[in-house]
Amino acid sequence: MLMAKKERLAEDPRVTEGGRRPTGVTRAAADAGDHPDPEVSDKPKRRRFTARQKLEILREADRCKKRGELGALLRREGIYSSSLSAWRRARERGELVGLKPKKRGRKSRPKDARDKQLAEKDRQIKRLERRLAQAETVIEIQKKASALLGIPLKSLDDEGND
Repeated sequence: MLMAKKERLAEDPRVTEGGRRPTGVTRAAADAGDHPDPEVSDKPKRRRFTARQKLEILREADRCKKRGELGALLRREGIYSSSLSAWRRARERGELVGLKPKKRGRKSRPKDARDKQLAEKDRQIKRLERRLAQAETVIEIQKKASALLGIPLKSLDDEGND
C-alpha cells in the first residue's frame, strides 16, 4: 500500500524533489485562472437582496425544523439572523416596501410650491440689493465729482420746494 502511494507521488509532476507537493499556486494554475484574483478591492461591495430573494430565504427558514438547519441556511446564504428577523417583521406587517433595498443617504423632502416661491423671492431680493448697492456707489461718485468741479447738486428736499 505504501509502495503504491510512493509510485503515484513519483508520477505526479507537481511533486518536488523532497517528495512534497508545492504549497503555493503553480504557474500553470495561475495562467489557467483556476484561482480568484487575490487582490482586495478598495471598497467592499454591499450585498443587496431583491424582495423575491428575501421571500425565498424566509420560506426556506420557515421550513427549517431540525436543530442546526437554520444556522446552516444562514451560513450558506451569508446573512445574519438579525437580517432574517427584520425581514420577518416586515413580512408580518405586510410591508412589501420593507423587503426592497432602501436607498442610502439623506431623504429628499417633497418640494412645496410655497418653498419655491420663497426661494424665488430671496433670489429677487438679493439681486435688487446688489443693484441698490451699485446705484448708491454711482451716486457717491457723482457727489464727489460735483464737489471737485464746483457744480452744486439739488438735494431731494430742494426738488420738493419748487
